[in-house]
This record gives sequence, structure tokens and C-alpha cells, in this order.
Amino acid sequence: MAMLKKIDCVMIRVPDVQAAMTYYADVFGLRPNWWSERSAGLVFPESDAEIVVHCEPDIPSDAEVYYLVDDVIVAVQDYTAKGCNLLVEPFDITIGKCAVIADPFGNRLCILDMTKGPLKPGTQ
Repeated sequence: MAMLKKIDCVMIRVPDVQAAMTYYADVFGLRPNWWSERSAGLVFPESDAEIVVHCEPDIPSDAEVYYLVDDVIVAVQDYTAKGCNLLVEPFDITIGKCAVIADPFGNRLCILDMTKGPLKPGTQ
């Protein structure tokens, strides 16, 4: 059975990843954990959840909560069989796969897995 394991991250689209990474660290006290030219993960002081600032135009929305699952493909099959609608087909991301579903009440749930492995702290 597929299950939501935890909130993995909140993805926020920004025009300048480096400026946003600096701002979120300085103003909100988040710690940069990994970064690249197109995205950066910043962790909360009391959680392993991240805010990921990014400038990827293909990510479905400007700000969204992403939930971790073991396997996106299995989760999509399970959730759609139980009444969810598939909004965005599973697609590849750096750490695994991602998809967007909607519950029967119309709420979007972005799910991702780490089947390719998490990014290492300090990764550029």
C-alpha cells in the first residue's frame, strides 16, 4: 500500500536562485543544504524538510508542498485506484520521479520519490 511518508519539501519558484537562497538563509534562518544553478534546498533547524527555491519553468506551479512516497509509479497506481485523479503524469527529477494527483475533493498533492537517491549536503 502506498502512503505519504512525510512532507519532503515546499517548492517555491523564484527568478534568482542564489539571491533567494541567501535571503531565505539570512531572513528565515534556514540552512543551505545543497544547490545548483537552477535550484537550492534549505533545511529547517528542527526538521529535515526543505524549502526548495528553483527557477524551473516545467515544475507545475509557483509554490507547492511535495510529499515523499517510496515509489511514485506504485503510488499513482494505488491512489488513482482509490479515487484520486492523475493531473501530471510521473516524470523524472534529479532524485527520482514526481507526479501530481488530486484527491476526490479537488486538492492537489505533489508526490515524489528518491529512487535515484537524495542529493548530498553541499552538492553543487
